[in-house]
Amino acid sequence: MTNNKSVLNWIEEMKALVSPDQVVWIDGSEQQIEQLRAEACSTGELIKLNQEKLPDCYLHRTAVNDVARVEDRTFICSRKEEDAGPTNNWMEPKKAYEMLYDIARDSYKGRTMYVIPYSMGPVGSPLAKIGVELTDSIYVVLNMAIMTRVGQAVWDVLGDNPEWVRGLHCKCQIDQEKRYICHFPEDNTIISVNSGYGGNVLLGKKCFALRIASNLGRQQGWMAEHMLILGIENPEGEVTYISAAFPSACGKTNLAMLIPPEGYRSKGYKVWTVGDDIAWMRPGADGRLYAINPENGFFGVAPGTNAKSNFNALESTKRGTIFTNVAHNLDDNTVWWEGLDKNPPKNALNWKGEPWDGTTSSDKGAHPNSRFTAPAKNCPCISPELDKGEGVPISAIIFGGRRAQTTPLVYQSRDWDNGVFVGSIMASETTAAAAGAVGVVRRDPMAMLPFCGYHMGDYFGHWIEMGKTLGDKAPKIFNVNWFRLDDEGHFLWPGFGDNMRVLDWIIARVEGKADAEETPIGFVPKAEDINIDGIEDEISLETLRSILKIDKAQWAKEAEGIEEFYQKFGDKLPKELHDELEKLKERVK
Repeated sequence: MTNNKSVLNWIEEMKALVSPDQVVWIDGSEQQIEQLRAEACSTGELIKLNQEKLPDCYLHRTAVNDVARVEDRTFICSRKEEDAGPTNNWMEPKKAYEMLYDIARDSYKGRTMYVIPYSMGPVGSPLAKIGVELTDSIYVVLNMAIMTRVGQAVWDVLGDNPEWVRGLHCKCQIDQEKRYICHFPEDNTIISVNSGYGGNVLLGKKCFALRIASNLGRQQGWMAEHMLILGIENPEGEVTYISAAFPSACGKTNLAMLIPPEGYRSKGYKVWTVGDDIAWMRPGADGRLYAINPENGFFGVAPGTNAKSNFNALESTKRGTIFTNVAHNLDDNTVWWEGLDKNPPKNALNWKGEPWDGTTSSDKGAHPNSRFTAPAKNCPCISPELDKGEGVPISAIIFGGRRAQTTPLVYQSRDWDNGVFVGSIMASETTAAAAGAVGVVRRDPMAMLPFCGYHMGDYFGHWIEMGKTLGDKAPKIFNVNWFRLDDEGHFLWPGFGDNMRVLDWIIARVEGKADAEETPIGFVPKAEDINIDGIEDEISLETLRSILKIDKAQWAKEAEGIEEFYQKFGDKLPKELHDELEKLKERVK
């Protein structure tokens, strides 16, 4: 418990608004968590799975109208509309509070209010921040206990400090017409109503750790980024840390938990996962950029996760995990999803809870956005640095996208400002799996388009300023594209664990040990400098050369697309990025 006046006053205000039957303070103890699990099982909110095969694992089903983040219902409620910028929905704060309070009023009648004190980042770390979430959902409590650090230690660190992030979540009636996820950056407040789905209701994740935190970072001189953090240990035991941003469906989790190819493993190379989704980064005492993973678990997409695609992610789900909207195998009380294996259960329930025969049904057993919430400590390659509050020094930042042509396998930016340009033009082409036309270029700067809590032009400006602060200690910036296709639509690069070969070159560049060729877009490796030992049957030196080649005509067309994209930022676009575009246009003539 706490005596913090700002916390107690706010909780009293919220109690008066939502009218709970009782209030339960979450202390994070195993005893309390176990009681909540049992209560959720008794009401059907959770299903207890086979405790021999999946100890402490549970299944949850959301409402069928509540299965994903809702970007059209997500608002930045800054006092000035221009501060939200052209890439966010905006609502005037007073109007938003009135609307949300009308929806939330008395919505906890007959329900319990759970008070969750949580730390984003190791408790007490100078890089960590504290939040308090009020919720009427046990599912939210149990997920937050996995994804964040929860309990009395958080109150102890907070003390009387009024600087913390307020979060109110109300399930209400799960009415999608009245579903809103609203962020008030000037008040450090998040309010979510009429959803029970993870990304909308686990308010520490995208809401706090990116939308609110990106704004805090701009004010306080640090960065909240949609990035994985991994450490690559060489045979001498030296670890180099890299952060990387990818849009969805570009293999971000696979890279975060990469297993090096046998040729590297046998020499003693190891990969350590610090984080798979979010990085908070700030300059350290030595002037370098240090990063922590503010989370304590993985909220991963289940379909497609298997022992081959991501062994470490699958292993992470074997204990203490909550599965959401996957299929339920009734024969052995376990779970299944598309892509797990080739043995779908015959006697099962699908993600909606309907009888489902996976051997004959053409319908999916698991929802395409079904999830697992797994403790980070379960991951076989979790870094010992995860719980250390000082963070890890970042040597390289990688941006990536999914491009069939144009973008080479890997290239290095000329300098920091050019690297910010590279991040700002990040893009993927729509695939057959995405709604809409195939091959359309969708820009997602720094993979932050849905998550930047303020004007994206100002966000680019903050990146430029951070470069000035870091000076020659700034990480080197690279761009990768694992997805180059041949004329028949086959991938030219083997990907997965073999991406280690590209990381190897990146580290060599950082250390000044590898050569590169200057091109109109930046520095590209010589094909001979990418190690293809052991995969010569999958990719020849000639093919490797072809995916490192820069086609000026393609890049001239790309420059046109960038110019059009940049127009939406108006006079907020930093001059540095405008200049970088002009220089690119000149070089690809």
